[in-house]
Amino acid sequence: MALKATIYKAELQISDMDRGHYETHALTLARHPSETEERLMLRVLAFAMHADQALEFGRGLSAEDEPDLWLKDPTGNIELWIDLGLPDDRRLRRAAGRAGQVVLLAYGERAFEVWWRKYSAVCSRLPTLTIWTLTDTARAELAELASRSMQLQITLQDGQIAIADGERYLEVSVSRVQP
Repeated sequence: MALKATIYKAELQISDMDRGHYETHALTLARHPSETEERLMLRVLAFAMHADQALEFGRGLSAEDEPDLWLKDPTGNIELWIDLGLPDDRRLRRAAGRAGQVVLLAYGERAFEVWWRKYSAVCSRLPTLTIWTLTDTARAELAELASRSMQLQITLQDGQIAIADGERYLEVSVSRVQP
């Protein structure tokens, strides 16, 4: 018998000072059986960083031809493609060919260093690609906020992200690697 996805509900009150985006977003997230709560919360973080009413979660781990999140225009063209992790160069080139902008939220500090040595030349030839990283410590702290029903207040300003759930407060710093 196949395992089913676990459903999480999240209400994000987002105050993005950098983009002037102030809205509440009600999200339903399906956590694939092979997905960790860390990765689930990275999807929430990626959503908060690019929040928009039209931003949607893709099928992620269960679909190779879809990103973790994407934003499409009314005609179906992909404006924004967001992936998590350390994809191969073929996936990055394919994403860049399909979307106006590609964002990668890379994680795993040691693994990223190896990945970057291997793919930095390819990445530099993709002008629409932006790469962000965060520390393993920040990733673990973010996972501690995970619960099946979440209410998070998220403030983004000057590259700093503050996340509170009423009991805990966390500051997450993401670093821009490219461009």
